[in-house]
Amino acid sequence: MSTPETSRFVRLRVELVLEVDDQDAVTKAALRRIADDTTMPVDERAHAEAAVTEDTAEALAYLVDPFDLVSEVPGVELAQASWSSERIEYDPDSPEWDLDEDDEEDFDGEEAERAG
Repeated sequence: MSTPETSRFVRLRVELVLEVDDQDAVTKAALRRIADDTTMPVDERAHAEAAVTEDTAEALAYLVDPFDLVSEVPGVELAQASWSSERIEYDPDSPEWDLDEDDEEDFDGEEAERAG
């Protein structure tokens, strides 16, 4: 591919930290989504049900769909997506969870552009 062809593709990286207040509700919602998926093969359905029942992070992975994040954005089409979820230790006051310097600078620049 030439540079002009590849320049139309953009990698959007998003990192979310979610606080789960009701694990049971998340698990039930994931099980409903799996049950509603009529295209899922039976053996895959059994594996998915077991995974979301055992791990809330897996349940969230079934509920969060990258397509939903961009489906309403005009002029774009999702070309590829991958996502994962994991349980983490989170301390909002820890410097580990601060934005990277590059991210912070980019964000400040965007805010200045929007304000100007």
